[in-house]
Amino acid sequence: MGRGRRLLADRPALGLALALVPAAALFLVVTTSNPPGFYRDESAVAWNALLIARSGDDEFGASWPLFFRSFGDYKSPSYIYLLAGVFKVASPSILAARFVSAALGLLAVALLGLLAARVSGRAGVGAAVLLFAALNPWLFEVSRLVFEVALFPLVLVAFLLVLRRAQERPRWSRPESVALGALLGLMAYTYPTGRLLAPLLALGLVAFSTCVRLRALAEAWAAFALALVPLAVFAARHPGSLSARFYVTSYITEESSPAGAARRFVENYLANLNLWAWATEGDPNLRHHVPGTGSLLVATLLLATAGAGLAATRARREPWSRYLLWGLAVSLVPASLTFDRLHTLRMIPFPIFVLLMTVPALGWLWDGRGRWRRPALVLLLAGTAAQAGVFQWQFRDRGPDRGPPFAAAFPAVYARALAEPLRPVHVLLADHDYVQAYWYGALWGVAPAELAAVAEGSSPPPEALVVTSQEPCSGCRVLAQKEQFVAYVTPAR
Repeated sequence: MGRGRRLLADRPALGLALALVPAAALFLVVTTSNPPGFYRDESAVAWNALLIARSGDDEFGASWPLFFRSFGDYKSPSYIYLLAGVFKVASPSILAARFVSAALGLLAVALLGLLAARVSGRAGVGAAVLLFAALNPWLFEVSRLVFEVALFPLVLVAFLLVLRRAQERPRWSRPESVALGALLGLMAYTYPTGRLLAPLLALGLVAFSTCVRLRALAEAWAAFALALVPLAVFAARHPGSLSARFYVTSYITEESSPAGAARRFVENYLANLNLWAWATEGDPNLRHHVPGTGSLLVATLLLATAGAGLAATRARREPWSRYLLWGLAVSLVPASLTFDRLHTLRMIPFPIFVLLMTVPALGWLWDGRGRWRRPALVLLLAGTAAQAGVFQWQFRDRGPDRGPPFAAAFPAVYARALAEPLRPVHVLLADHDYVQAYWYGALWGVAPAELAAVAEGSSPPPEALVVTSQEPCSGCRVLAQKEQFVAYVTPAR
């Protein structure tokens, strides 16, 4: 109750609202030029969302699918159905799709600030964490992408907010237990990382077993298990469908030894935990991060490191601290099972727990006991603002130059092909960029009959108009070629 009174006395709504203004100014300004173009996975997400909005069928004719088949993989449904709802009431466009991701990112940041305020009992700490979340490159850059992962931070923070509210009570109510299980289940339908992380977070709820009845934990676990039933049925009916992407990206194979896999996991885990790399370089993939600064700001990492130390000293008596330390540790597990290191998308839970680790340190500095605490806090805030300013400048300066990673040249090549009287326009299913033709065609009013898909292993017919990212055939008449894309007409027999 004491913390609650302090929180009310600090007028948290006003403080968080004021912090939300600059966050909204950053997140809600979206453009089609930064990132430039639209990557094929973004097109696949947006096109399937548009098809669902129009007919309820995906690109392969499946009605209201639980998972969306795409490029031999299956995409998670939550973001696609959310985007379909937007396209049902608003005109489909790249800008509209990006605005959805931006709004989801802003909501996640806002709830993170609210959670920090509840945990610390101080609106000022909540406002500081909200601003840290908005200014750090990681969550901002993810909110620029039309990927399923854009929804994941919001779902994770909502789960943690419900958990915090529940643990503040002598007993968890049944609705709270069910909500916890349902949100854990939603993670599994939001992004592949969630299919492994959600069970680990569910297991971590035992951290609260000393202060809640086991019945409440059992109810949360039962709700989570029930939420996974459709996923289990889908996996049984489509063997290997939900694990195909994992085995493409993972070093774990039938030939790998347990000892070798364990050694690789430890190496990847430590590499992913390398705070210096996150502070100075970040993800090397240009789609995920604009180079020049790290993905996490230095002041955030300093505060999080100090906060983790404080949380460790409190873990014996505070279930919440125990759970945050567990969440921080397991947030690296899914990404560490794959080849890539410092992967922004697969490690999306990590910055959430890092930001929450700043709360104990911020609260300690906020108390102001000692001459140097408040000046140190002001210095950290000023350093955050300065480094964030450098990142935002580099994002705007270098971000539009990422044309090839985002298939920015496709619209011009496609438009040149459509200027030809030949029809239909042939796209190659073996070329995963075929989805670009369908998405842009839907935006430009190209009738489905004007497009023809060429099956894998087959070739376009003679005198066929083709748009692809593969090399043109010998003797083809090239109409346009830019970066990795080309439009051409196949020779007559």
